[in-house]
Amino acid sequence: MSSHSKHILTIRLSAMGDVAMTVPVINTLLKTHKDLKLTVLTKPQFKVLFDFIPRVNVVCAEVKTKHKGLNGLYRLSRELKSLNLSEVADLHDVLRSKILDLFLFFQGLKIKKINKGRAEKKALVRPKRKIYKPLKTSVERYADVYKKLGYNIDINHLKLLKQQDLDASIREDLNFNPSKKQLGIAPFAAHNGKVYPSDLMEEVIKNLAQNTSLNIYLFGGGKLETSRLQQWAKPYNNVYSIAGRYNFKTELCLISNLDAMLSMDSGNAHLAAMFGVKVFTIWGQTHPYAGFAPIGQTQNEQILPDRTQFPLLPTSIYGNKKIEGYQNVMRSIEPQEVITKVSKYLLS
Repeated sequence: MSSHSKHILTIRLSAMGDVAMTVPVINTLLKTHKDLKLTVLTKPQFKVLFDFIPRVNVVCAEVKTKHKGLNGLYRLSRELKSLNLSEVADLHDVLRSKILDLFLFFQGLKIKKINKGRAEKKALVRPKRKIYKPLKTSVERYADVYKKLGYNIDINHLKLLKQQDLDASIREDLNFNPSKKQLGIAPFAAHNGKVYPSDLMEEVIKNLAQNTSLNIYLFGGGKLETSRLQQWAKPYNNVYSIAGRYNFKTELCLISNLDAMLSMDSGNAHLAAMFGVKVFTIWGQTHPYAGFAPIGQTQNEQILPDRTQFPLLPTSIYGNKKIEGYQNVMRSIEPQEVITKVSKYLLS
């Protein structure tokens, strides 16, 4: 197979933030290597993330139905065979992708997998003999996989996605005035260990909403989150709950038009970052040293709990571990610190 007909299968099934972080890497890869073909294997709900990149083919892994279990993965490998793939970049390396890799290996494909740095991450979050230092970022780890396949990616000059056109009806619905600053706030995360307390977040929103030159858009999903966001937005003319209001692609187009995003350590941070939007993140039991900080973010945009008060931080890679006495680490972050950081960037 000639270099002009190389066709890479990239595997990253979940989670949303991890899939979003692949987007600038893949975009850069294709812009750098113009003869490459690339297919992404991911879950159906993340297909839209790749709509913004020309030359990307997406195959959806239906892991709960036809691609479930060993037989389902074998079926998926047979479906993928028809694409005339030449090599596989496994950016996930979980049991499901390992099995699929094996099937594809027996089809004669070259397989390279991500090194997740599991031992280093474990050392970062363990309570004793903690090794507290910055680890390789997810983006670096993704780029390393392609490098193993022979494709260099300059991660210091990633090709981010362009700002998208926002439909006129959406602009009207949100009173989207280009003369104002546009701030997104995504106050939720998959695990409580990463969520800023609701009373403190409400105080942040209340304070920022006082500035009429600012429009604020609240992002989230699910019944409880939607209800809370609507409640928070209700008192203000310049605060809008986006939860359940538009489809995912429209939300992404809106995010691409923001001046900044305030988020937890969650998927929304990475959605904004892939469009080059300035992202401020509030961290709790997790930490940017684990490598999951949004692309392009500096330390100045990372709002962290007090490690003097909570020296065992970080206690978790994903925010799902409970450590006695560490339930309220995020209360050591004063709302005024958040307000000042965001206001200084947007309004000074």
